[in-house]
Amino acid sequence: MSAPVRTDFPSGADLADPEFWRRPAAERSEAFARLRALERPVVFTDRATGRGFHALVRHADVVAASRTPEVFLSGPGVTTPEPARWVRAVFGDSMVNLDDPRHADLRRIVSRAFTPRLIARVEDDIRAVAARIVDEVVERRPQDFVTAVAAELPYQVICNMMGIPERQRREILAQVNHASEHTGVARSRIRVPGRGLRALARMQGVIAALGRERRRHPTDDLISALVTADVDGRRLNSRELGAFFSLLLVAGVETTRNALAHGLHLLTEHPEQRALLTADLDGRIGGAVEEIVRHSTPIIQFRRTLAADHVLNGAPLAAGDKVVLFFGSANRDEAVFTDPEAFDITRSPNPHLGFGGGGPHFCLGAHLARQEMKALYRELFTRLPDVRSVGGPELVPSSFDHRVRSLRFTFTPPA
Repeated sequence: MSAPVRTDFPSGADLADPEFWRRPAAERSEAFARLRALERPVVFTDRATGRGFHALVRHADVVAASRTPEVFLSGPGVTTPEPARWVRAVFGDSMVNLDDPRHADLRRIVSRAFTPRLIARVEDDIRAVAARIVDEVVERRPQDFVTAVAAELPYQVICNMMGIPERQRREILAQVNHASEHTGVARSRIRVPGRGLRALARMQGVIAALGRERRRHPTDDLISALVTADVDGRRLNSRELGAFFSLLLVAGVETTRNALAHGLHLLTEHPEQRALLTADLDGRIGGAVEEIVRHSTPIIQFRRTLAADHVLNGAPLAAGDKVVLFFGSANRDEAVFTDPEAFDITRSPNPHLGFGGGGPHFCLGAHLARQEMKALYRELFTRLPDVRSVGGPELVPSSFDHRVRSLRFTFTPPA
């Protein structure tokens, strides 16, 4: 490291200690506020790798690192610990773990597949899926919002978009859930996505078979577009298709479901904000979604590796150093957000980093997530106006994502 590893922890907490992520949210917020007040990024020791990392906790620092991809590399891996080489060789490289030109190459292929016709159809489908889910909620009266609503919407939308046959969806979902169970905090180290390797292998096997079928018999879906798109003579091969689908499911489904669940609880805990929203649902739903994403920040952090010596916010960083971008802290930065701990759906401007800090790795699914959240909340608060959470969400302690395992909810059935 270019700076000595800290042992005194001026914030009062060690961000690399798994026990820190089991602390109450208010305590963690206070620790990050103390870190933001320091002159330079603090270095912590990663328990999983034994290496140090610089904690980037200010909004400006996270944005600067995100928008300087030639210095702050994603290629070695954005999770902690970084994915093993053999895992990447077997399962393919996720776009989040690539730098240009490979990242730009894959992003061009994916972007070309999202035709205006496909986007219009997906937006219609989101509304239809949201309506069907609320129909089922009214009929079945489930108690867990995460399983019945928040996880179901993004999963069904992505499966429809990709063209996954109905008969295979439950099998794939079981593999996704198994893989995602390995994200959280272990006693000795911080776990990360991707440790359910057998589950990922089975899931990617299903997708590879579908890709081969669609190459022979293309249909009007995203898998067909990805495996037949010709961008400078390139299209996604089976491994790339599997890695992209894994990213969509483990990232897209998980993050949207968590934001939806946190949002229902926030609107329950802040009845004055809920009243503002329902008084002008069409006019305020966009602002509500942005504030929910800011306040909950579904992805807590990603890491980067320095390609060259660099100075950031007065701190000298050396080539090979690791930095961790703490999006949740950046979204509470007092220099950017007035009263950052408050939940305010009228907050404007709201330059949150819930979808990343900009640059080439800004979330590809940001538009999709926003549309899903708007559609679902519109259906819920129009048809079930008193829908609300019961008690607090059951959270999974994690340094990586702000995951909700379950959230009880209730409502008065329509007459």
